[in-house]
Amino acid sequence: MTAGGVSAVLAPALGPIGARLENIEGVSTEVAESAAGLIRFVAAFLAIYFIGRFVVLPLVTRAMDRRSLDAHAQKPLLLITQFGVVFVAIAVAFGFADYGNFLVSMAGIAAAGALALGLATQNVISNFVAGIFIYTDKPFKIGDWIEWGDHAGTVEDISLRVTRVRTFDNELLTVPNSELTNGVLKNPVDGNKLRLKFVFGIGYGDDIEQATQIIVEEAQDHPDILDEPGPSVRLTELGDSDVGLQSRFWIGDPGRADFVRIRGEYVTSVKQRFDAEGIDIPYPVRTLEGGLELGSGQRVAEPAE
Repeated sequence: MTAGGVSAVLAPALGPIGARLENIEGVSTEVAESAAGLIRFVAAFLAIYFIGRFVVLPLVTRAMDRRSLDAHAQKPLLLITQFGVVFVAIAVAFGFADYGNFLVSMAGIAAAGALALGLATQNVISNFVAGIFIYTDKPFKIGDWIEWGDHAGTVEDISLRVTRVRTFDNELLTVPNSELTNGVLKNPVDGNKLRLKFVFGIGYGDDIEQATQIIVEEAQDHPDILDEPGPSVRLTELGDSDVGLQSRFWIGDPGRADFVRIRGEYVTSVKQRFDAEGIDIPYPVRTLEGGLELGSGQRVAEPAE
């Protein structure tokens, strides 16, 4: 068979690009086939990548904007989308370049590697999945004051693996996301108001009605304590040395700093009113019975009732 006949037989397999390359003097059929596959691979990859870059990513960004995700929360999700676009572009390019056998081999190697990697990084994957749940469920956001276990602080950063929380002692905690999703998490500032409680102890001989009136009035006079719901007082404790009156009041737009400041100012004002109007805040008194004997047998102390 002549060279022209061979080219005619191989042209369908090589495609138009390979056939043209083979017609170049000095280019063998194998080289032409490899070069044609590489050109198809690059062309397909670039086409899919640019479609994803200029069509898919803007659509994903608009979808996240409609869900009111902040800019920090969008960054890792956009990164995942970009990885997905690259993966799809590579997969389509392999198929378009007719690298089927090579793609199957690579898929087998990738599957084995993924299994080994998954077994070795179970905790990382668990934290990654927990991070996705945090982004979708929104149990807290940056700037919220949260409490979990024996820890509490303000959220400074949320990533797909860890959340960084600044404690009230100015310590930075790097918390695995799974720790925040597998247990009970308290977010006192998720709503637009927060109820606070404080127990004031008064003496058994003091007027409960008068003390209750003072506690309510000081709450009503404080500019940061809400009028609706209004403050309330309940007798909740009969202690060894005092009667406990529990004050309940609400603050708006709560934060940890507001919580500490408002409660401190309120308790101080109530204490000052109690002092001014002669209401006692007693402290526990312990009476010891018996005496102390020295080595000589002399008794040196007798208790007074």
